[in-house]
Amino acid sequence: MIRTRSPFTRRAVVSVALAASSAFALTGCLAGENAASTEEAGSGESATELNIDFATYNPLSLVIKDQGWLEAELEDEGVTVNWIQSAGSNKANEALRAGAVDVGSTAGSAALLARSNGSPIKTIDIYSQPEWSAMVTVEGTGIESLEDLRGKSIAATKGTDPYFFLIQSLESAGIDPSEVTVQNLQHADGWAALNNGSVDAWAGLDPIMASAEQEGAELFFRNIDFNTYGFLNANEEFLTESPELAQTVVNAYEKARQWAKENPEETAEILAEVAGIDVELAKAVIIERTNLDVDPAPGEAQRAVLEKVGPNFVETGDVSSQEQIDEALETLFDDSYVSNADPEAIQASS
Repeated sequence: MIRTRSPFTRRAVVSVALAASSAFALTGCLAGENAASTEEAGSGESATELNIDFATYNPLSLVIKDQGWLEAELEDEGVTVNWIQSAGSNKANEALRAGAVDVGSTAGSAALLARSNGSPIKTIDIYSQPEWSAMVTVEGTGIESLEDLRGKSIAATKGTDPYFFLIQSLESAGIDPSEVTVQNLQHADGWAALNNGSVDAWAGLDPIMASAEQEGAELFFRNIDFNTYGFLNANEEFLTESPELAQTVVNAYEKARQWAKENPEETAEILAEVAGIDVELAKAVIIERTNLDVDPAPGEAQRAVLEKVGPNFVETGDVSSQEQIDEALETLFDDSYVSNADPEAIQASS
């Protein structure tokens, strides 16, 4: 049984104006694209606050928020939980770097990019292994395969997994990025641009992509190996100053993993409410495209994926040198919180 906490879920659903009316309902849940304001999130410096993100691409964050576990666990300690929505990995990284959130959700590729460019973050948990990105088009563009992308305009959110999915896809087809025009748009805006004809293709992200598919969009290229894992990252200052609080967050994440695995349909219902999408679409995202039964400790599996992605950052100019990539890979992971995780320490909602 889902415990509804309407004061939290309702205020999270704020509409974002988009060009296409079909995308409008979807992006009502994706508000927060520019939401990491210090006024809402706090300064990140107070030991009496936990500033943590939630994201439609991170189902465990939605479960924790919906169930109110952190609020219940931290109330007696006088800690206020502030939830800030991340509309994409790039926004989560911006908030982490600014100290607007203590803990934020990104794709693995985005975490590596941020750490390589000096962002003081550590990955403390792996929340999923998703197939959350693919190349998307619509009827009338003439695009049927990657080879058809030469000379075309493509929407992608730079600094996120869909963007790096695009780069890897182009590389696999022998297409130089200079042969296409990339429109840097936030995920929901990318689908709106494709839907209204402003671009020819879109590097999509679920659950927006699942909704787009229902509306007639075509996923013309998929490769699960081009998707990196879901990384839960924390600001290093937060980890140094509040390690017990960080441990509570990871405990909650591991409780949420157990709950979501046992209750996939209820998890999909939570996603559907926050994302403003049909429950059946949410079920497809959770059950068919998201693997939550993954080792939560960041380590060699993630390193192997990121070692393939890293050189692309240098080739595209997103990172200055391979040395920065290598150093980031050596310092990004902290598995100690998962090693000490105790899901039973988080009391179930009554």
